[in-house]
Amino acid sequence: MQHPAIEIKDLWFAYGGVRALDGVNLTLPRGEFLAVLGPNGGGKSTLLRLLLGLVRPGGGSLRVLGQDPGQAGGRIGYLPQFTAVSASFPITVLGAVTLGLVKPGFAGLGSGLTAWLNPAARRAEREAAQLALSRVGLADQAGRRLSDLSGGQRQRVFIARAIVSGPELLLLDEPTASVDGKSRQELMALLAELNRDMTIVMVSHDMSTVDGCVTSIACVNQSLHHHAESRLTPEIFAEAAGVDLRATCPVELVAHGPVPHRVLLDHDHPDCCGGAHRPEKKDNGPDKGTGKNIGTANAHANGNANINGRGGAS
Repeated sequence: MQHPAIEIKDLWFAYGGVRALDGVNLTLPRGEFLAVLGPNGGGKSTLLRLLLGLVRPGGGSLRVLGQDPGQAGGRIGYLPQFTAVSASFPITVLGAVTLGLVKPGFAGLGSGLTAWLNPAARRAEREAAQLALSRVGLADQAGRRLSDLSGGQRQRVFIARAIVSGPELLLLDEPTASVDGKSRQELMALLAELNRDMTIVMVSHDMSTVDGCVTSIACVNQSLHHHAESRLTPEIFAEAAGVDLRATCPVELVAHGPVPHRVLLDHDHPDCCGGAHRPEKKDNGPDKGTGKNIGTANAHANGNANINGRGGAS
């Protein structure tokens, strides 16, 4: 019987007596692509640290790939939120990816020495690193210095480093936070491809990136609510942002002009730009209640709106 990728029951964790996570329950089947959303300080990164075995829960139970987190390390790939690269550090792209094969602690020193003394082991490591670079589309960059790459390319290298050992579970902490819009789209497409071979758990604050790209969503704000769907509904948005739908319009992101934009489900709210954003308003004229223009997509931002069906500028 194959164990779920993650099993959490009644888990809690505290910093200095203050609970950062409390009453957390989650069963995540293998093959899922889970986005973990929530406000700053809600416990998202703490959850990742628990899954990695870097800290232990104060209570409850946690199993990763059927094992205690500390025992499953060799089967987990991890991309931290911040990975700085000094411009003076002369490591190549291939060398950086090969570091993902080094085991922690004294075992890593021993295996590294063995590989250094064994030409066949060194060749196998290079081949594994080259294969990982091929999977992220950077096989032709293997000999370049890591510091010479763009931000989006470096993030792909770090993903290659995380998957070079062939993990069953990939944990990502804000992988799209430091890259531009085009690179974010490319990274999400890459992760969707990797998800064919491994379970992925991704912490993110960028709700526009994960919508429709993942298989399920977990909203974490001390507690955890798992939604077995990939679309951001107003209710999921409210949980992830830590806001009250009764006082907040559930529009996540609007962009004017010839760039990708997103509009959440239709809604009515008296405090939201006059109260009505429904598809039946087809004209681009002024709204009778507010005098503001309502586009055919009925999106809005900063108190006004006019995004037409072709994504034109207002």
